[in-house]
Amino acid sequence: MKNIYIKDIIKICNAELLCGNEEDTLTDIVKDTREIKKSDTYMGFKGEHNDGNLFYNIAIENGAKICILQKSSVKNKINLEIEDIKKKYSNVSIILVEDTIKALQEIASFKRNMYDIPVVGITGSVGKTSTKDIIASVMSKKFNVLKTLGNYNNQIGLPLTVLRLKDEDAMVVEMGMNMPNEISPLSKIARPSVAVITNVGTAHIGNLGSRENILKAKLEILDGLQKDGILVINNDNDMLHNWYMENKNTNFKVVTFGMENKSDIMPYDIELSENGSTYKIDIDGKTYTVNISVGGNHFVLNSLCAIAIGRIFDIPMEDILEGIANFELTKRRMQVEKNKSGITVINDCYNANYDSMKAAIEYLGKINAKKKIAVLGDMLELGEFSKELHEKVGEEVVNNNVDILITVGSEAKHIVNKALEEGFNKENIYTCDNNEEAVKVVKKIASAGDAILLKASNGLNFQEIYNKICH
Repeated sequence: MKNIYIKDIIKICNAELLCGNEEDTLTDIVKDTREIKKSDTYMGFKGEHNDGNLFYNIAIENGAKICILQKSSVKNKINLEIEDIKKKYSNVSIILVEDTIKALQEIASFKRNMYDIPVVGITGSVGKTSTKDIIASVMSKKFNVLKTLGNYNNQIGLPLTVLRLKDEDAMVVEMGMNMPNEISPLSKIARPSVAVITNVGTAHIGNLGSRENILKAKLEILDGLQKDGILVINNDNDMLHNWYMENKNTNFKVVTFGMENKSDIMPYDIELSENGSTYKIDIDGKTYTVNISVGGNHFVLNSLCAIAIGRIFDIPMEDILEGIANFELTKRRMQVEKNKSGITVINDCYNANYDSMKAAIEYLGKINAKKKIAVLGDMLELGEFSKELHEKVGEEVVNNNVDILITVGSEAKHIVNKALEEGFNKENIYTCDNNEEAVKVVKKIASAGDAILLKASNGLNFQEIYNKICH
């Protein structure tokens, strides 16, 4: 394990050591005082509603050995308490920086530069987390892999992931964004040897204005790509395919995967089922059968991406196949289970945009069930495109033979209106004002043998619905 010392932080961040020992080493960084373990480092961040910098005393009480705080938040308060802190916590180091987010990123960049290891960086409108999971599973056949936990993929999450590096010899990280110029600094911190773009869809289109601007934002991942780096793209995505056709003569290698457009990694004899998929693929003159334990076209694409990554790192094909067959999804991403009433519940409620809604509804449509029930909520951050994209979801509900539609949220009314326009039976539609109402409807109409899809943007907290119908 490679250590970062407090004296390094002082130099990197032009920080002030208020008290403590500059020869101490940085320990695991935690941003929530409730998660502090003995000897951790606490880092305060100013949020929309609370200023975490002001909770340093709780962090210290809970066992923090080091506190990194934003000067503007605590300077006056902490000066009043510094003598008491020195007496009571003689082994605590307190470091003041101008901006804790910037400092976190600078420390993470410093840590990344200490390691000469393969790094896979992943971005895309949908599928980042599931693609990360399957790639990490394949790479773990050869490497000790550190991967992003959950969706720790933003300006704080990615640096915290990098700072978890200890004895691992490979890293797989997600890079997310809501606005332009957010992926570029993350890529420069992670310095990927391989960059992956899963797709360019409509997520955050309300902030970016067009899919062309979303493409530009996703391509920021190239800003930190290493000199001999490789870009891996989904060649079936229209935006990425067109970009690739126009930019074949790049100064870095591009590897493509796809099911429709001619690509470097392509499947055939695809068999889809609700419990998984199989297909054949020809690699180096041999034919292999690929088994995926999760259903849906999008997981076929994810597995093709994982094969591309495995081959880049010279992982034997047999090991790649095993990694694909045995990968585990992060919770709340197409998590399929039967509850105690014998109802199949598809918990895909972490987040939602049109592309992921479409994929989830298609999956529900293919399930063998007595009744197919879609519980759908608002898709957020769509701006002026919200009505149009919610209406397109309504079309998917009709096209995929959903039996019952339950909606929550003000924007979801457009799903209902379009579904009705397309001929959906009005008696099979339930519009709810909140999650509690949706739970009551589900409990009233669902029975053994039915299948229920839960899908909405994270802000609607559909996990509440899942918890009440499954636990």
